[in-house]
Amino acid sequence: MPEKRDMSTVSKFKILSQAKDSFTKAEYKTALEKFATVLQNYPNSKEAYNGVILSEMAMSGENGAEALFDYYEILKDEDKESADSIMEEILRNLNGSLDKLSEVFAEPLRDRLELEDGILYQDFIAILDTGVSFKETFENIMFSTRVIITEKDDFIDFLDKLIENDFAEMALTYLENALSIYPSDKLLHKLLKKLSKGQLSEN
Repeated sequence: MPEKRDMSTVSKFKILSQAKDSFTKAEYKTALEKFATVLQNYPNSKEAYNGVILSEMAMSGENGAEALFDYYEILKDEDKESADSIMEEILRNLNGSLDKLSEVFAEPLRDRLELEDGILYQDFIAILDTGVSFKETFENIMFSTRVIITEKDDFIDFLDKLIENDFAEMALTYLENALSIYPSDKLLHKLLKKLSKGQLSEN
């Protein structure tokens, strides 16, 4: 069945942008109304559908809704079509509970990434556990593949190891990107402070 279109494509994207901006500002009711407006005119819009569900979750006090929204935005930067489908599947499987959020969204991502050229962080750590140095192992991997991280705790651990092993510039790039998404995260700010102290001591 063709989509009902009472608004222009330009209006659709403008309202979606306003809805996402409202969600980011924690104006969940406004976000819900705007996502719903798009969904009424474009019933097949996965982005509007996902936005409605996420807004409803946030309004009902689900603590993980904001994190899931941020994750959705990151996925869209990589591959919008896949992001919409992945998020739709995640929301369908949540059943109103975010208790196992990390397990729910990590698996589809893990399955997709394992098909690409990369090594999972757990496998990278397993190599280090054999006694090989982080610096040597990471430098070898940099030239042949890439480290794939799907868990926030692993990401924090990875950044800490980068700082300790003098990959300051790379760590700073990762930190700046992460802080743009999670500006209030205490662990990220702690790592940034550690990185700053290390750079000061070198000068």
